[in-house]
Amino acid sequence: MTRRQGDIGLSNMHDLVIHLDRVNSATSVEGLWRLHLDAMASFGFDRLLYGYTRYRSGRSLGDPQDWVVLTNLPAAYMRPYIEEGLYLNGPMVRWALENDGACSWSWMHQMVAKGGFSPAELKAMEFNRKLGVTTGYTISFHSVSKRAKGGIGLCARPGLTQPEVDELWAKDGPTITVMNNVFHLKLLTLPYSGSRTLTQRQREVLQWVGDGKTAQDIALLMGLTPATVEKHLRLAREALDVETTAQAVLKAAFYNQMFTVDA
Repeated sequence: MTRRQGDIGLSNMHDLVIHLDRVNSATSVEGLWRLHLDAMASFGFDRLLYGYTRYRSGRSLGDPQDWVVLTNLPAAYMRPYIEEGLYLNGPMVRWALENDGACSWSWMHQMVAKGGFSPAELKAMEFNRKLGVTTGYTISFHSVSKRAKGGIGLCARPGLTQPEVDELWAKDGPTITVMNNVFHLKLLTLPYSGSRTLTQRQREVLQWVGDGKTAQDIALLMGLTPATVEKHLRLAREALDVETTAQAVLKAAFYNQMFTVDA
């Protein structure tokens, strides 16, 4: 399999070191994502779907609004896939939940031949076929927590067959896997809000709670009334969709929205 003219490929150690240094130096999710999109496109994977949750319970991945989701797939794909719950029966989602590492999408075709998929899973596969998401690899990231799981789907550019992609993976798979693992680990260190956005005041009061301060302490430290502090805590709980302030502190910490150095 040959790469297109202009593809980087990161085929030598020097290119790889430069790329990883840029990843390590990224200061925002957006900047990191652009770096990763360009790097994966250089290998022929022009559409990516990354997802991470800290709220896994069995096969449930928690509220989609609490996920970290990054993709360059069109809304015509993402709306049905997420909002209509097609991901719940996605064969590669199932594989990622049960495994760590990389898997060729040829696994799905093998399972179809064996009759190993349910009607719901076959429906999800047909949706992918119609949207041209049929050739690629999935990487499932290892986690030390039973509640956390992350993975990324690497969809090959149109025109490539799965055997061609498997041939590429035989040569560059270890490099691609390392790059995705470093991307994933770096992402976990960066502030991410998604749809759960806190104001500066809300972050400040949660930080003081995280330091063990009471509402009265925080009021004195911030020059506010206790009632105003309680208002900011209530709004923070609502923004993060949690019931208690302790849960709000935990969720804000999960997504690096507390104790961060502003750019």
